[in-house]
Amino acid sequence: MTNTTVHQAVLTAEVLTFLAPQRGGLFVDCTVGLGGHARVLLEHGASRVIGLDRDREALSQAHTALSAWAEHVELHHANYKDVDAVLNTSQISSVDGVLADLGVSSLHLDGEGRGFSFRRDEPLDMRMDQSAGQTAADLIRNTSEQALADIIFKYGEERQSRRIARAIVEARRTSPVTSTGDLASIVRRSLRRRGYTRIDPATRTFQAIRIWVNQELEGLEVALEAMCRRLR
Repeated sequence: MTNTTVHQAVLTAEVLTFLAPQRGGLFVDCTVGLGGHARVLLEHGASRVIGLDRDREALSQAHTALSAWAEHVELHHANYKDVDAVLNTSQISSVDGVLADLGVSSLHLDGEGRGFSFRRDEPLDMRMDQSAGQTAADLIRNTSEQALADIIFKYGEERQSRRIARAIVEARRTSPVTSTGDLASIVRRSLRRRGYTRIDPATRTFQAIRIWVNQELEGLEVALEAMCRRLR
């Protein structure tokens, strides 16, 4: 069955205010996702939108969502850190505006089998591009306790990172940590005496591992430099 629900992008008023597509122009959406922001730009006057996303499933849905503007849209399966290469391939030297909506989307959190959420027990993947790189399970299996603690602290701002890393390493000695349920249970058990919290104890650890698996911050540094250089 075809999903006809229109994806509602966030902060659209701010996007329209700062990018001002009503004047026309060429825009790059470095995380086109399901096409929500690109659609808003095109509806309000953008002449052309170049969209990048590392997630093939998201790109497929974006193609459908933006089909009414097919002549004005160019979509690429690419990481935002590769924006320079994409623009070079398209022979574009400068653009009028650039957008990046970072982090996970509803597609990742709600889609089955992606391994981003602890709300379901499924394979511990977390890759935005499932055609490349190691899964979260691979990295957890092969990373030292010290490195795990550093990652969980750096990317998740989790103060109990050492306790969690120790629990993960102890658990994997008995059996591999291969599912979201495995990881969430380990984290919750290691923090169960830490008192009341409004968020699930596994939240920060899952965030940290997702950022680590996808090299999100390292790619962002490269992308920001390229974006600034390309602006008219």
